[in-house]
Amino acid sequence: MAVRVRDLTAEENEQVKRLAHSRTAPARLVERARMIWLASQGRRVSAIATELHVNAETVRLWLKRFNAAGVEGLKDAPRSGRPATYTPEQVGEVIAAALTNPQRLSLPFGCWPLDRLEAYVNEEKGIPIKRSRIDELLIAEGLRWRSQETWFGERATMDAAPDQQPAPLKKERAVDPDFAQKRGPSRPSIRLLRPAV
Repeated sequence: MAVRVRDLTAEENEQVKRLAHSRTAPARLVERARMIWLASQGRRVSAIATELHVNAETVRLWLKRFNAAGVEGLKDAPRSGRPATYTPEQVGEVIAAALTNPQRLSLPFGCWPLDRLEAYVNEEKGIPIKRSRIDELLIAEGLRWRSQETWFGERATMDAAPDQQPAPLKKERAVDPDFAQKRGPSRPSIRLLRPAV
């Protein structure tokens, strides 16, 4: 039995025509609307399939979906998939922890290497998340992870036992004002080309 498109209302006819000739709508939606538009013009399924370079079963599927649900039936149905592993609240807690100075949390270190951040989030926040996933979350938020380069700057430590109140910070080493000169010029990663004569 041949599948035919039902009679379109004036509103549906206008929507399908606009979608079928759209240059900005998603390509799948345009193709499906073209199937309906051609069918409403009296074209047969096999002729529509040949013109649009699709399978005749595909044309029948979208004609049936349009007949049942109208223009809304041309959209992709929600697909089931793996649920999100971490809630938005948990992701927010991980990012907030990464952006917080560890010393403000009474921790005995001054930077967040990913291993320490992982341990803190797992133990203190109760979020079982791996180091690699933390890195992915930070990148997705537009944050670039970089270890603190303490070898050229001021470094501070805490002189308190874990069960006591933290003592004032003590400077281990002061900033070397001649560091840039001692280091020497940075080598560029790209070789410079000599100017043409």
